[in-house]
Amino acid sequence: MGLDSRPSNIGAQACARMSRDEQGHEGERSAVRVLMVTNTFTPHVGGVAHSVAGFSAALRALGHRVLVVAPRFAGAPKHEAGVVRLPAFKRFNGGDFSVPLPMPGRLLSALDRFRPDVVHAHHPFLLGHTALRIAARRDLPVVFTQHTLYERITYDVPGDSPGMRRGVVELVVGYCNLCDAVVAPSETIKQVLRKRDVTARIEVIPTGVDLERFGAGSRQAGRRAHGIPQRAFVVGHVGRLAPEKNLGFLARAVGRLLSERPGACFLVVGEGPDRETMSQALAAEGLIDRVRFTGVLHDRQLADAYHAMDVFAFASQNETQGIVLAEAMASGVPVVALDGPGVREVVRDQSNGRLLPAEREEAFAAALAWVAELPAAERLRLRRAARATAQHFSMRRNAARLAALYESLRSMHATLPRPGASHRSKAWRRLAEEWKIWKNVAHAASELARP
Repeated sequence: MGLDSRPSNIGAQACARMSRDEQGHEGERSAVRVLMVTNTFTPHVGGVAHSVAGFSAALRALGHRVLVVAPRFAGAPKHEAGVVRLPAFKRFNGGDFSVPLPMPGRLLSALDRFRPDVVHAHHPFLLGHTALRIAARRDLPVVFTQHTLYERITYDVPGDSPGMRRGVVELVVGYCNLCDAVVAPSETIKQVLRKRDVTARIEVIPTGVDLERFGAGSRQAGRRAHGIPQRAFVVGHVGRLAPEKNLGFLARAVGRLLSERPGACFLVVGEGPDRETMSQALAAEGLIDRVRFTGVLHDRQLADAYHAMDVFAFASQNETQGIVLAEAMASGVPVVALDGPGVREVVRDQSNGRLLPAEREEAFAAALAWVAELPAAERLRLRRAARATAQHFSMRRNAARLAALYESLRSMHATLPRPGASHRSKAWRRLAEEWKIWKNVAHAASELARP
């Protein structure tokens, strides 16, 4: 999943609004106790943290129980219900990522109290291996979500090379096949995993979007907050400003539109290392005074920013799903985007936006201009189609689908022959899982040596 600027507590508000009828219907089922294991969580800003927090809140609203296991991050609250924080090296390699230390005894005590039914891992390394060990120790099914195409974001890892990228692919494929089920956020990612010989069960379940929250923003408030004239044509973007988002291309393409339309503005929501790249590209064309960098926005401010936009521009081709695209559409904003994984499932060319087959700045700018020049009735048609598309990404709907997967795995696992409960049989089970983990790591590492 690509990283973005949304707060990772987004799901709580969405799920609090679930109707009593919906909650009562779910309550008829036996609650599932889910252990979420993730390398990133609040207050880290990113797609995985957003997904874990959103689904956790949604599942709890459906009557299930969730315990999140995550590293400590700078700024994390001291007391969090339903969260176990592990000691970690904070701000690893100068970034905002935390690297967890080995599993402490307090986690084992928390697991004894929680008694999970299923383990859900969100990374194939670090705490992803901890998730496999917990499942082996307790004889539980394991789910893994393929949030990220990791081989496409190795650019800032020391020693990046084709061999490293092949090794990353092999590591992920091997990890998937150690799990009972894999969640693919889009159909494209499911196809990618199958082509790479993932044999585990795969279910397509996108991260959900709070439709009510994003549908309730204010165009006027969003523009006032960022000094944008009410009549201006506004191109917007929301996301983590990082190299994998192809932001140099995006800035140059939007710059072409701004040059052609003196009254247009560019609203950029998010923060990250490529903010300077965007600023330099737009300043070089004398356009920086028509750009608004807001930093990270939360809650109502984020919804208002979406509503301030006339079109949402997106150039990343490294996504596993298009969460920000669905959020924009829930706000009634059509999207202009490059075709790619996680994007083609959301954008329908000339229906709810424009989907461009090739990375050409002139064509991208022309697509933005196409939206700007549409008659009012046609723009309204685009906005309505965008909102209709967003309905497929409802958090309520997708949390219920994820819960159904958990229930299915729990039921299937209950029918399997039970391994011995003696200390010796448990030790052998843990040893066998450890062997599988290290065999997968060794196989992936062998790719590094190939030319």
